[in-house]
Amino acid sequence: MQISETTTVAEVASMLPSSVRVFQRYGIDFCCGGKAALSAACQAHGVSYNELVGAIEASVQQPAADARDWNREPLHAIVDHIVTAYHDPLREELPRLEAMAAKVHRVHGSKATYLARLDAIVSELSADLQLHMQKEETVLFPGIRAVEAGRGRTPIPISTPITVMEAEHDRAGTLLAELRTITNGYVAPEWACQTFRALFHGLAGLEAAMHVHVHLENNVLFPRALALTHAAAVAG
Repeated sequence: MQISETTTVAEVASMLPSSVRVFQRYGIDFCCGGKAALSAACQAHGVSYNELVGAIEASVQQPAADARDWNREPLHAIVDHIVTAYHDPLREELPRLEAMAAKVHRVHGSKATYLARLDAIVSELSADLQLHMQKEETVLFPGIRAVEAGRGRTPIPISTPITVMEAEHDRAGTLLAELRTITNGYVAPEWACQTFRALFHGLAGLEAAMHVHVHLENNVLFPRALALTHAAAVAG
């Protein structure tokens, strides 16, 4: 892949899966904010463009063991992977994080006033994501499978639920960004108890997984599904 200053972050992340680790290392948003050009992303994060590109090129030489090229996988395989690797774990992890956030707020809220907002964000994020995953699995994903299988028209154009899902991804991204800000990058205070530290560790893991999860949907699955739908419509 030929990389230039105008290449978007999402394009690089989609075509070079190993670059995701590089973007995570530099704190560059490659999912909801992936439409930014590399030069703009570097400027926004105070990163040298040449340094970033060098790191990306190095990552290609040493790809992660699980860095599958999802651009070459069938759509149903991507859907299955999203449900197994992200949806199912989220359904277990979100209630755990909610419980810890509530406990830490209750016990330590007087020492750290931001914990009230943290508790509220985690509750909102959990509710939003639970409903979001249900809508994907009952409406959008079956529609994508139908388009791929060539079984004719879906009850509604898949562009409609995709637009809704992308808007919900943006909202989740906003909440995650606020969590990172109010926790100073998930750095627990020195006096924090083990539950406090476990909460921050869990939230940092949630953020990292969500970025890859949303990238896979926004920048790979959705565009490919829409392109297939368009091709089918043109073919008549």
